[in-house]
Amino acid sequence: MRNTFVNYLTELAASDPRIFFITGDLGFSVIEPFRDTFPDRFLNAGVAEQNMTALAAGIAREGYRVFTYSIANFTTLRCMEQIRNDVCYHKLPVCVVSVGGGFMYGNLGPTHHATEDIAMMRALPGMRVFAPFSKASTRCAVDEILAHEKPAYLRLGREGLPYDQVSDNGLTLIRKSAHPSAKAIISLGQLGEDVARKVEQEQADWYALCRIKPLDVPALRAWAAGYEQITVIEDHQGHGGLHSALSEALSPLGSLAIQDRFSPEIAKETEQRLRMIQEGATDGTDGRG
Repeated sequence: MRNTFVNYLTELAASDPRIFFITGDLGFSVIEPFRDTFPDRFLNAGVAEQNMTALAAGIAREGYRVFTYSIANFTTLRCMEQIRNDVCYHKLPVCVVSVGGGFMYGNLGPTHHATEDIAMMRALPGMRVFAPFSKASTRCAVDEILAHEKPAYLRLGREGLPYDQVSDNGLTLIRKSAHPSAKAIISLGQLGEDVARKVEQEQADWYALCRIKPLDVPALRAWAAGYEQITVIEDHQGHGGLHSALSEALSPLGSLAIQDRFSPEIAKETEQRLRMIQEGATDGTDGRG
């Protein structure tokens, strides 16, 4: 999936001079096609991920579509303030690309585990979140990211699932149960063999979801109505990840919360809270954005 991403981005960059690639001293043996083809649109920021993100924001302000690239916990946890304040606050088209999500670098210990990344990125105003599960869904995610002038997060795995179809709403059927089933399993990203065993045990239909934010809530609710039991499998904390995203989308509970944006004004705390409630009531928002 990493090679698919770099090769496809290199292909697109041939006809889109705005595409710019920055690595945090990572990805050698993978990133060379872009680096060698477009040396004037490639930078190695070194082991300085916070600077890399701030630099990406500045380059994006000049009209470029910037992709930053490093290990998941370094591009997210280490750079959270820069992503929030430099990229998202200014609504800049920077895509944070991570490799090694979940336990992919498990032998290096908790410092290299990225099991909170999706929760963090989902919480940021205006941030679009993708976790491709195959080569085809990786290309579709890149297309969708470039189709919107907005911040994005792209969580890449290694091999991915051997599946070439991708649904328009992001929810893709990987394998239909051999027997009619009222159970469904949704997996995150490249999770494969372990999910396959669980699917066989449960005799469930297996789905993968590429776009985690924003979700197509009406389509998901219509889909969920066809099942009695839905299980989420993800290499992520139980709070804030794919399970949380789906639970929020499918929940009958409404909420008045801060919408998916930054407050446009500076005011006293009580005034900000009152405005939040009034805007939520007026817009009919339920906080799922």
